[in-house]
Amino acid sequence: MAATPENPAATTPRRKPGRHRGEGQWAVGHFTPLNGNEQFKKDDDGLNVRTRIETIYSKRGFDSIDPNDLRGRMRWWGLYTQRRQGIDGGKTAILEPEELDDEYFMLRVRIDGGRLTTEQLRVIGEISQEFARGTADLTDRQNIQYHWIRIEDVPEIWNRLEAVGLSTTEACGDTPRVILGSPVAGIAADEIIDGTPAIDEIQRRFIGNPAFSNLPRKFKSAVSGSPQLDVAHEINDIAFVGVEHPEHGPGFDLWVGGGLSTNPKLGVRLGAWVPLDEVPDVYEGVISIFRDYGYRRLRTRARLKFLVADWGPEKFRQVLQDEYLKRELLDGPAPEQPKDVWRDHLGVHRQNDGRFYVGFASRVGRVDGATLSKIAELAETHGSGRLRTTAEQKLIVLDVAEDRVDSLVSGLEALGLKVNASPFRRGTMACTGIEFCKLAIVETKARGASLIDELERRIPEFDEPITININGCPNSCARIQVADIGLKGQLVLDSEGNQVEGFQVHLGGALGLEAGFGRKVRGLKVTSAELPDYVERVLTRFQAERTEGERFAAWTARASEEALS
Repeated sequence: MAATPENPAATTPRRKPGRHRGEGQWAVGHFTPLNGNEQFKKDDDGLNVRTRIETIYSKRGFDSIDPNDLRGRMRWWGLYTQRRQGIDGGKTAILEPEELDDEYFMLRVRIDGGRLTTEQLRVIGEISQEFARGTADLTDRQNIQYHWIRIEDVPEIWNRLEAVGLSTTEACGDTPRVILGSPVAGIAADEIIDGTPAIDEIQRRFIGNPAFSNLPRKFKSAVSGSPQLDVAHEINDIAFVGVEHPEHGPGFDLWVGGGLSTNPKLGVRLGAWVPLDEVPDVYEGVISIFRDYGYRRLRTRARLKFLVADWGPEKFRQVLQDEYLKRELLDGPAPEQPKDVWRDHLGVHRQNDGRFYVGFASRVGRVDGATLSKIAELAETHGSGRLRTTAEQKLIVLDVAEDRVDSLVSGLEALGLKVNASPFRRGTMACTGIEFCKLAIVETKARGASLIDELERRIPEFDEPITININGCPNSCARIQVADIGLKGQLVLDSEGNQVEGFQVHLGGALGLEAGFGRKVRGLKVTSAELPDYVERVLTRFQAERTEGERFAAWTARASEEALS
């Protein structure tokens, strides 16, 4: 029969009826792996690769590593292959993985709650100098990252880290990643509740536990009882935020489903109040929902935020209560707006015991092993031997007597670390970038450091809070969508038509209870070389046009595209 407008199906094959393969959700019976990542996880638990690293790969070298271990399971122990040197950003999406791989690794040390001792920091510094060519970057998830790690050295590095209570277990991979915690937990004078016991119990029960070592994707967590909302709770898969219940006292407000990358979503409140001793059980319930109901078919939709968006907070809470907790959660209040616009704890602050903590900044989290060792010495001399990393690429020395504060500040300044930092040093963040990351398109760390120096020189009088987040690719490890000025790395055309490194600009993003994503001005792209000129220009216009007390994000929301260009 010939096809006609009235009968277009005459030449169209009929589709055979069949079962929809679904989203790969285990809870509805879809256990067949639907992509290569799910297959290699089914073939062998990522945690098991440690034995092969110790007994085979470290002895036979890089070329002996199975590809599914190299680019998959080794992440379960904090190891990512490093970008081969000399490959420009235009090749990032073109080359095969084996062409991008160098024979060195990034190794991530997880620091749950950001808690460090001087002994631990000294060991981190020594490993950096001996095995990592001096590298040791502070991340925005309270970790420290090495580069230039050889597979032959990994067992010895683990031995040294674990001897002082540190670990790389599940620092990467489809696992429960590091648990963010308030860097001033237990010492802040204004703290609502100390979440440290909950972080310790979560770490004990769930990290390295095979029951939770095969998740659909990464699972990011945060627990903070600080009224400063200092762990970016809005962009974690699960977050417990300190609140005061009118009847039951201090506890936590429960948030789920946050995350950035190429499809950003802010976390949502479930309206549930959780007492301190129940936090680990509720954590287990939420991570179990992710494991069982999370989407495993497409990696781009495998984060918890997509399930939360599809279900909505009401259904998510109901499933959590009915299927996992087997009880109702108490309703509770939302957190209050923080009083301080900065949430990084930079500067000198009095603790609840009368001593002081001192927060300080490097440039964009870039430090080195020798500097970390010197920081450990300073902290030991001036404090009690306790330090903290922050979710803003900063460090804090705790327990400093009042008569030792000035000496500590002087010692840090001598290392190039700022306690009284400019808004640019304080507010600029950068991801790893093309220097080491296989996903990156542009350089970030050096670009961020030079931008800070240029802005301090050009507009030294600028004293408003400002965040400038620089990312080497669209994946937003440096939180570009929630920065005042977010810079997404890409290749752009310069004035002569040459393809060069540059950035798409996002303006007016924010975290806090007024959280939101920045706006993209149509066609606004800036070359790396033009970046200082552009930022100076837009900040100068802000100074000229802002109303009394107006923040940069509010100004960008009403400013013309011309003013923002």
